[in-house]
Amino acid sequence: MQGFLNLNKPFDWTSHDCVARVRKLLRLKRVGHAGTLDPAATGVLPIALGKATRLLQYLSENKAYKATIRLGVRTTTDDLQGEIITSQPCAGLSFADIKTALSQFEGKIEQIPPSYSAIQVDGKRLYDLARRGETVEVPARTVEVFHIEILDWREGDFPELDVAIACGSGTYIRAIARDLGGVLTTGGTLAALTRTQSSGFNLADSLSLTDLEAQLQAGTFQPTVPDTALQHLPFVTLSAISAQKWCQGQQIPITHELSGIVRVYEQEARFLGIGQLQGEILIPQMVFEPIS
Repeated sequence: MQGFLNLNKPFDWTSHDCVARVRKLLRLKRVGHAGTLDPAATGVLPIALGKATRLLQYLSENKAYKATIRLGVRTTTDDLQGEIITSQPCAGLSFADIKTALSQFEGKIEQIPPSYSAIQVDGKRLYDLARRGETVEVPARTVEVFHIEILDWREGDFPELDVAIACGSGTYIRAIARDLGGVLTTGGTLAALTRTQSSGFNLADSLSLTDLEAQLQAGTFQPTVPDTALQHLPFVTLSAISAQKWCQGQQIPITHELSGIVRVYEQEARFLGIGQLQGEILIPQMVFEPIS
């Protein structure tokens, strides 16, 4: 059993909970996940099975979300799971004001992670410090938001905005909700979050834990082939002789216009692992399927 499971994480489960459940269902020790999701979030959580856990570090870091932002409210956690700090009706807020403010969050932006997050400061998790009532200065980080699309807008004392967000690694959607409220001077918090894409996996193709159990009982479950999740990486193909040497840890001379991290295949399209091209030398980084 090796490959990937595109799991639709349920509400109120931690990513660790999901890994533990999958490990038990599959009776498999080596299980890991990419891209932690908060318990209150749902959606795509890529799960690596067996030897595929060694490929997690090579997955694409780009992600996409559907989020609901509630304006007029600030909370300790920047979502509805936290305690309310301020609550002020803002029925007079116009859609035009929101659209203009939201445009400031596209591109490369500076973002301070939420106080309740897994970011470490001096070796300690922010959420652990926050739970103990300790206040620390969290440095801003540069993150990239590729695109924000407004999906829906509901007026009221505490108006809500549905958005689709495509972003790079390390982006906190809770922080966007918080900071949008700051720009509008109304306060803002995240009301709901679903991850629709992660590491090349899409929500439409995901399986719930119930789906997984049903497929296992029917004997129909098949993990996603390992290199399917690596299509963002360029590839090189080796001859049978070179492939065997490469799998034995040897560096292989190769003429190629590529550079950096690549997928490596044997002539008959057999996925061998991950290599690094330095000049005209292919260096083994992770041999996934050795040739005997």
